[in-house]
Amino acid sequence: MAINTENKGEQKFALGKENLRLLMIGFLIILVGFVLMIGGGSSDPAVFNKEIFNFQRITLAPIVVMIGFVFEIFAIMKKPGSK
Repeated sequence: MAINTENKGEQKFALGKENLRLLMIGFLIILVGFVLMIGGGSSDPAVFNKEIFNFQRITLAPIVVMIGFVFEIFAIMKKPGSK
């Protein structure tokens, strides 16, 4: 049984540089989605603030987060070096 010593000491990562860059972009998209969800609270707990149910927090932010997760899946599945 022969042992291949050509690649000894050389580590290969499962993801390439481009994949890691795409993962970071996806992470930032998810972070933007969560930032869009922030706010709408009231300083007085006895007072209801209708701003918590606006378009940005109920519709836009979850869509942005889901786009970020889909982008993450794409970044992981993309073969390094392919266009």
